[in-house]
Order: sequence, then structure tokens, then C-alpha cells
Amino acid sequence: MITSIDGRPTPSVADVRELLRGKAGTQVLLQVKPPKGEIHQVLATPISAKQDAELRYAEWEYTRCLEVDRASHGTIGYVHLRAMGPDDIDQWARDYFPIFNRQGLILDVRDNRGGNIDSWLLGELLRKAWFYWQPRVGNPTWNMQDAFRGHIVVLCNQQTASDGEAFTAGFEHFQLGKVIGMRTWGGEIWLSMNNTQLDNGIASAAQLGVYTANGKWLIEGHGVDPDIQVDDLLHATFTGQDAQLQAAIQLLQQQIKADPRPVPPHPPYPDKSFHYAP
Repeated sequence: MITSIDGRPTPSVADVRELLRGKAGTQVLLQVKPPKGEIHQVLATPISAKQDAELRYAEWEYTRCLEVDRASHGTIGYVHLRAMGPDDIDQWARDYFPIFNRQGLILDVRDNRGGNIDSWLLGELLRKAWFYWQPRVGNPTWNMQDAFRGHIVVLCNQQTASDGEAFTAGFEHFQLGKVIGMRTWGGEIWLSMNNTQLDNGIASAAQLGVYTANGKWLIEGHGVDPDIQVDDLLHATFTGQDAQLQAAIQLLQQQIKADPRPVPPHPPYPDKSFHYAP
């Protein structure tokens, strides 16, 4: 228990963070009272609120991945994309390539902030294996390298925005799998960012809308409806539950059981021996 920060008692303020305001990156002196033992002083360096949020976000991602591995016994992979920008291509490569050969995949775009890689990502998921390489020793691999052969579920929620919504809508359009979660934000109009003001601010205006081949405006003002609606209730989320993730795991386990997709075995090796005919 921290009893004081830089000599100021923590009970003297409503929120202990008040005593850390403006001190990110600089050392502070803490007085600590452990459950057992004597009170002692510790030097610590606080991090910023942004760094704290980043660590909590990374922990959330990591624990989702661990839960999928645990619940599926390693048969289902998990990839979360925070946004749809260049850094998220790196994140896709880091998290997808180790699990591309599993039977199921959860692609999580909850809270996705958007960007502009939906076409690239959909193109990756549309790739299909059609022949296989059999080495002399070892397991076969397939062409259309790293194409996913199993079942896929996308997770979305009310904070899935912009290009995250475009990806979710495209995933449904191409019938790549089921979408689970809640209706997305509904803001699929790209904005102009080239009207800089004298104070270096930007006067932004709606610039590009999207519509389908049958002449219907898409997403803007409504969002993308999931195939299966599942809400993450606030109290359940606070206690560590993730109803949307659990629904995705259960659906994929059912699909894998009904339609397993093992790698096809290779045919008998051809007889290439030389037969001498006198």
C-alpha cells in the first residue's frame, strides 16, 4: 500500500493520480506499507497516461490470445487489429503467420480505429490453396502460401469504426465466415484533411461515401450488423468475462467438428524406377 508520494499522504486526495500529475518520466519518492514488515521508501518513475493505456491495451490483446489457445487447445488462432494502417499490417504479419495453419481463426476488429487496408486484408483472406507441396521428408505445405484453409469468425462492436467497418462489411459480402458482436459505429465517409487553417488546425468535411453495385449507400449512418448479435455487458466485462470472444470460440469449435479441414494426404508416390527391356 502506498501511503505517501513525495511526502504528501495519499489519503489527502480523492484520487492518488493527483499526486502524480506532471511527473511522468521523473523519479518520485513513495512511502510503502506492505501487508507484513516495516514501512519503507522506494524511488519510482511514473509512466504517462498514454503509456499506461498502451500497456493495458497490450495486456487485453495478450489475454484474449491466451484464452483462445487455452479454450481451443491450440486449434484456433487469434488476431486483433487496433486499426487499419501500416503498423497494423506489421501486427497482422506478427500474429497471423504463426497460426495460419490452424483449423479456426478469430479476427478481432473490436475498437478498430480505421485506416485504409481493408482491401489488402480481404485479399489475403480470399486467397485459396489449390495444390500442395510434398517434400521427401516432413509435412506437406500449400501454394498460395499462408492462405487460411479453416473457418473464420470476425468480432466487431460499437467502437469498430471507419475502415474497420469496411473490412467487416466486405467479410460479410464475400461470405468468408460469420460476424459476431454488436452493430458497428456507422461512419463510413472519408474526410478531407487538406484544408489547413492559419492556426494549423484543419477544417474537415465529408468527401467520399461508399455504395454497393446494386445502388445502395453502405454503412454510413447505420453501421454493419453482425450475423450473430452478442453484447459484452459492462459488469461481466469488469469481472473479466468476454461473451463475444466465447461465442466465437464456441461457433468455431462447432464448425470444425462438423467440417474438419485436414491437409489432404498425398497420393501414392509414382514409380520412377528405370525398367530395362532387352
